Amino acid sequence: MRPVLAQQSIRELERTERTPEEVMDAATWAVFQEGYRDGFGSDADHLKTTEDIDLMMAAGFTMFTIDPGSYVVNEADTLSGPELHERARSVDWDLLDDRLDDFLGRYEARLFKLDDGFTLQPGREEVLRALTKYGGVITHTLKMVRYLEETYPDHPVEIELSVDETESVTSPFEHFLVVSELKRLGVELVSLAPRFVGDFEKGIDYKGDIHRFAAEFVQHLAIAEALGPYKISFHSGSDKFTVYQLVGSLGRGRIHVKTAGTSYLEALRTIARVDPALFREILDFSREHYEVEKRTYHVSADPQKVLPAESYSDNELASLLELDDARQILHVAFGKVLTDRDQSGGYAFRDRLLDTLEAHEEVHYDTLCRHFQRHIQPFSG
Repeated sequence: MRPVLAQQSIRELERTERTPEEVMDAATWAVFQEGYRDGFGSDADHLKTTEDIDLMMAAGFTMFTIDPGSYVVNEADTLSGPELHERARSVDWDLLDDRLDDFLGRYEARLFKLDDGFTLQPGREEVLRALTKYGGVITHTLKMVRYLEETYPDHPVEIELSVDETESVTSPFEHFLVVSELKRLGVELVSLAPRFVGDFEKGIDYKGDIHRFAAEFVQHLAIAEALGPYKISFHSGSDKFTVYQLVGSLGRGRIHVKTAGTSYLEALRTIARVDPALFREILDFSREHYEVEKRTYHVSADPQKVLPAESYSDNELASLLELDDARQILHVAFGKVLTDRDQSGGYAFRDRLLDTLEAHEEVHYDTLCRHFQRHIQPFSG
């Protein structure tokens, strides 16, 4: 196990009005404070443009998570054969140094043997569907990686590909095709975040058929071992304990768990215990802004199930962090909580929240350590 201590997505940087340098500094000073000497990773997360790369590169990040999710054609799952063929012709074949007929020849009706008797043998329509769905992902990823290589040739770089924030599930063959094509084009991945079956909502455990997830996960794992090896990455990985018990029990493969998000909720757990009045303000503020703040997150909380703060006793406040609806309402408002200003121009919550956590540092750290131990334990056997 190795930690990635400096990590924040472009979206979260914007929401919190934070800079990449501040993220890197926070990780670095924490390492000094605790006397940690074994090294840590730095993940420039969910990069969509070359400008995003420049921003994170300037702060010294070395892992770059490319997010071409906006290029995924979700409707490919339901298009007819002729529509798929027409879409396939529009792929930028010059950039890919390829032709459609050659592409089809590499996959159509070919038998690919993977681990444990698992095989793939796609028909023409399945190949065209995968190409239509992820052709833009391949071309955009290639452009981003080539920009990295050409603009920063002497900087150490690891590449992760993320297609997790899309409507359509990534099938094992689609995973195989995307990585095979990137390898052909000289792109080596350190990890891949597919869109898994089921729901990886923010701040709560996995929602879906865990048996179906298990069946598909071992296929994704076999592909990653055969074409890499590289890690399978879990985005929105916070608190997916059902999944981690399953994955940990397999005792195989390489994974990357991204669990930064609910550290904020653990900070609020500390606030609820040591400053109930401040927690009440944050709860009511989060309830008020939930409908707006949830728009860029995958959540399903029902705000009617979380009452105004005055409805709870001080002893009940921390227990709200055990309820899915409350967790998501508090979670998605974190950027707003940290940046909202009062009439005088000062921060409405940020300074008080940080000062309280500093004053009760050991309580906060103890709470956070227990939280991370729950994530690590399934993989320690």
